[in-house]
Amino acid sequence: MKSKATLAALLENFFTQRLMNQRQASPHTISSYRDTFRLLLQFAQQRLHRPPARLAFEEIDAPMITAFLDDLEKNRGITARSRNLRLTAIRSFFHYAAYEEPSRAAQIQRVLAIPGKRHTRSLVHFLSRPEIDALLEAPDQGTWFGRRDHGLLLVAVQTGLRLSELTGLQRGDVVLGTGAHVRCIGKGRKERCTPLARSTVAVLKAWLREPPRRNTEVLFPNARGGRLSPDGVHYLFVKHCAAASKVCASLKHKRVTVHVLRHTMALDLLQQGVDRSVIALWLGHESVETTQIYYAQTPDMCSKAI
Repeated sequence: MKSKATLAALLENFFTQRLMNQRQASPHTISSYRDTFRLLLQFAQQRLHRPPARLAFEEIDAPMITAFLDDLEKNRGITARSRNLRLTAIRSFFHYAAYEEPSRAAQIQRVLAIPGKRHTRSLVHFLSRPEIDALLEAPDQGTWFGRRDHGLLLVAVQTGLRLSELTGLQRGDVVLGTGAHVRCIGKGRKERCTPLARSTVAVLKAWLREPPRRNTEVLFPNARGGRLSPDGVHYLFVKHCAAASKVCASLKHKRVTVHVLRHTMALDLLQQGVDRSVIALWLGHESVETTQIYYAQTPDMCSKAI
């Protein structure tokens, strides 16, 4: 029996009803899932020589999806981890389709049975104290952009916020009185407050005294007053890392990102003796076990234990 619902209708309902209305997924999740299906539809169009609007649900089967994932690895050079993220989005859609199209249960089951690809879990990367100091000194604080970048880097390395959390900060999210902290809504739509050090408070006080760019409420806006894009953050990291490497040569061989600064902050807390449950709350981890990866980065602590 052929499916009555078209692929286009199922996809539309999946995004509007399941993700947005029922699950209230974050914009980041919706954007990631959208990109996955955009790539999948492009691949199916090239393979079947039909536009996405004319594709049938039964044509997106397990062999098609497996070929799509293999193509991503071969031609786009994505990692096994990224491949598994794409597969997660596809599985979510087929879990939804299982209730909408029970007549296609066998096809759906074969898709859901596609295994994730195993991959080597590498050690996390982090910066040393001299490298952090060199990076924080790199922006030219005589300019508006330099002061913005200095504040962003300082908040990143002191709070351990994720990229989306950092770029999404509003001026009203910063509390600089007694018990200074910054509020954010992180992964899993969990709201948390992260305390701020005195040095960070002083920098943010000076930054907030400056007139907001085009009356924006974004804490670290771009030149037009909007939210910094991931590419914009990547550009400023590359720029300042290159400048800092002239002072600290070891930075030449390191790829510095917001997540590297997040790892750096977590390791710093761990080496100071902070309990891992506190670190997990600070970072917004789903489980305390996630923080376990940082113990492999502290050979001194392991040596003491032995």
